[in-house]
Amino acid sequence: QVQLVESGGGLVQTGGSLRLSCAASGPTFGSHAMGWFRQAPGKEREFVAAISRGGGSQYYADSVKGRFTISRDNAKNTVDLQMNSLKPEDTALYYCEADPTFHNIVIMTPRFWGQGTQVTVSS
Repeated sequence: QVQLVESGGGLVQTGGSLRLSCAASGPTFGSHAMGWFRQAPGKEREFVAAISRGGGSQYYADSVKGRFTISRDNAKNTVDLQMNSLKPEDTALYYCEADPTFHNIVIMTPRFWGQGTQVTVSS
């Protein structure tokens, strides 16, 4: 069992930056691929970023590539999402996800996910 708690969301102006963090409980963090997806009001869920169990591989949605960076610290059981050059279209509830399989993170069918943290980008 993995429990995930997101933090770091908030209100920021266009062009600004935020760093989201996801803290995971449980002894098996290192055996799970991790990632983030988001959902804006009235829209479908959208994959954002994924990172492999060891952190050596990352994968990003085209919409955030070059602006967002995912990282993890297996010693601290955390995964972060550094978001730069934010745009109003990045406004959404951001969820942390965990699954033993990297592919399941990318297609957003994780075994575990958190409650989400709100990111609002004003124009």
